[in-house]
This record gives sequence, C-alpha cells and structure tokens, in this order.
Amino acid sequence: MTERNTTLGEFIIENQNAFQYSSGELSRIINSIRLAAKVVNYKVNKAGLVDIIGAAGEQNIQGEDQQKLDVYANEVFIQTLINREIVCGIASEENDEYITVEGNDNSHNNKYVVLMDPLDGSSNIDVNVSVGTIFSVYRRITPIGTPVTMEDFLQPGTNQVAAGYVIYGTSTMIVYTTGHGVNGFTLNPAIGTFYLSHPNMKFTEDGNIYSINEGNYIHFPQGVKNYLKYCQSEEGDRPYTSRYIGSLVSDIHRNMIKGGIYIYPTSSKAPKGKLRLLYECNPMAFIVEQAGGKASDGFNRIMEIEPTELHERVPFFCGSYNMVEKAEQFMLEAKLSKY
Repeated sequence: MTERNTTLGEFIIENQNAFQYSSGELSRIINSIRLAAKVVNYKVNKAGLVDIIGAAGEQNIQGEDQQKLDVYANEVFIQTLINREIVCGIASEENDEYITVEGNDNSHNNKYVVLMDPLDGSSNIDVNVSVGTIFSVYRRITPIGTPVTMEDFLQPGTNQVAAGYVIYGTSTMIVYTTGHGVNGFTLNPAIGTFYLSHPNMKFTEDGNIYSINEGNYIHFPQGVKNYLKYCQSEEGDRPYTSRYIGSLVSDIHRNMIKGGIYIYPTSSKAPKGKLRLLYECNPMAFIVEQAGGKASDGFNRIMEIEPTELHERVPFFCGSYNMVEKAEQFMLEAKLSKY
C-alpha cells in the first residue's frame, strides 16, 4: 500500500455528487464514522492490556449482557455523531429508545438519522476474534425543524441512503455503499489513514462456503435442515465448506470476498430469529445487494420488509445470489409440504 492510493477522505469528496442529496451532510456522516472507528479500533487493539474486556454488569434492551467495550463503542459513536451536528436522530442496539439530536440553537434542521450496532460480535472480544460496527443511514421523513419521531426510524431498507460496516480484525477496514457499488478501505495504523484497498467489491454468483451455527441444527426449520443436507451432499461441486465465526460482520465480509452464504434462521429457541432488522439485516442487505448478492428472510427480500418496532428481529439469509436462491427454494418446498 503506497501513499498514491486513494484515501477514504479523497474518495468521499470525489464521489459526493453521486449521493442522492449532495449537500455535504452524508459525506460528513461517513467522515464521523471514520473518526469514531479509529477511536474504537484503538481500544479494541488494547483489549488484552487494559480493563476494557468483560461484562459491564448490565443488559441491553435485547436482554443480552453488555460488554464493557459495547458500552464504550456505543458512547464513542453517539458522541462523535452528536458533536458534528449532522444527524437529527440516532438508534442503537445498546439503547432502549432512539435519541433525538438537537442543534446548538435547539433546532432540528438536520436531515439524516443513523441506526447502528456499535460493536457486533462483542462476545468474541476476550478470545481475540474479529468484531465490527454496522451502520445504516436514512433521510428523515418528518418535516425538517421538528424533532424526529419513530416514523423516521421505522423505514424499509429500500429507503437507505448509505450503509456500511467496520471490521476490527488482522487489519481494520471500513466497507460501505451509498447505492453505487461497495468499496472497502483499510486503515494504515502508522499514520491513521484509511486507503481504498478493495474497490468495487462483488460476491461471486455461486460460492462454496456456508456459515451457520450448526450446533442449533435440531432447532432449525425443516427447510434449513434440508438445505444443509444439500450443502453437505457429495454431488457436483459439493460438499461445501462450513465456516462460522459467530460475528455477523466477519462472516459476511469473508463470504463477500470468497463467495458463500450466511444464514441465521428462526428456530424453536428464537421463533422470530435473532438478528435485528433495522441495524443489522437492512444495512448488510444493502451492502450485499450492491455487491451483486441477495438477502432475504428465507422467503421475502429483507429490504422490502416494513418494520414495526425499533428492535425487531428477523431470520436472515444473505450472500452469493444463487446460493440464497437455492436456500429459498428449500424453504418454500418445506413450507408447501406442510399443506
């Protein structure tokens, strides 16, 4: 990587006119996320040296134990976005309710809301496995000048103007889309700059990796069980390879580069699924589709689901287009066989 590579800042400026509303706010949101990601990356890399790992002693709205780094990352991203005065509302996995953001003059003139999972896969922190941040950006629906309402957050994924993730791994990357393809930027830690390292990222139409927690096999719906048997059968280019990290960002990032499918279905233990629609599935679906892949709940396009609550859960199938299509076929056949 040389200094002649395009930096994230340069890329944002060069492509600002491609944004649907090119007034500068969206560029500033991406820049804010870049800054917060560098701060969180610094703490993630020190996780074994300072008192930042372990449980914080509280649970989030999902009933999940909050890790210290969950709380820290949440505070960093929220404060960075608020301090820049570029968003009118923020919703986070770690907060029960959305946050209304006012300007210094008590105005509500900003146009965008951000939804985020500040530290996806945080249960992996203490075993030194990659974790990430997921974010989704929407243009507000309510009139400018008024406080945001729940309506601004409960938008279908098709309304997203930007989405992305940060992966804190062997290298730290920001991968994002504004609806014009997917690009990845790798942090050069020596100078604190992100460089364009993965331009125009694409899923292969077919893949040979499936990512699912097979330990829950007995709890899966029949369609998923049948698809897994298909993946494991010796025929054609199968059996496929099973790879599961347990960090949504890491699993999807790997599959986008190598070709594969990620599945987190409903189960008898989680009848609605586990992943959250608004700040996990929708942003990932936007990225996956922009990279030529497919994302669904097993039957329907994820980004067309009309959300009804802030922390709504859905089953999630995403990845290489033909692999997701095949999984949907098994789901439909199993459903029809019941009748």
